[in-house]
Amino acid sequence: QVQLAESGGGLVQDGGSLRLSCAASGGKFDTFAMSWFRQAPGKEREFVSAINWRGENTYYADSVKGRFTISRDNAKNTLYLQMNSLRSEDTAVYYCAGRIGRTIVGSPGSYEYWGQGTQVTVSS
Repeated sequence: QVQLAESGGGLVQDGGSLRLSCAASGGKFDTFAMSWFRQAPGKEREFVSAINWRGENTYYADSVKGRFTISRDNAKNTLYLQMNSLRSEDTAVYYCAGRIGRTIVGSPGSYEYWGQGTQVTVSS
């Protein structure tokens, strides 16, 4: 069974940075397309970023372009999200997600595997 586990969330001041990690086990991580999603209380789960299995193609929601960077280290079975210039509206639980096949942007229902989430809180 494929398992994903996020880490690296926490409390950060407005304008600060965090790096989230997602450790994968139980499958061939280097064949998975991966994404980050986030969900704030009372809101729908929102697409943040995606990366293909090789890592050469990346995709970002307009709200995070220029501030967040998705990357992966297939040798370590780990996905990353570097978040810079954080704003209060970035506050949410962040989830990593994976799927076998092509990279799909913006559709949480298309992803087969999910982590438990990690809380990111940005204080103003």
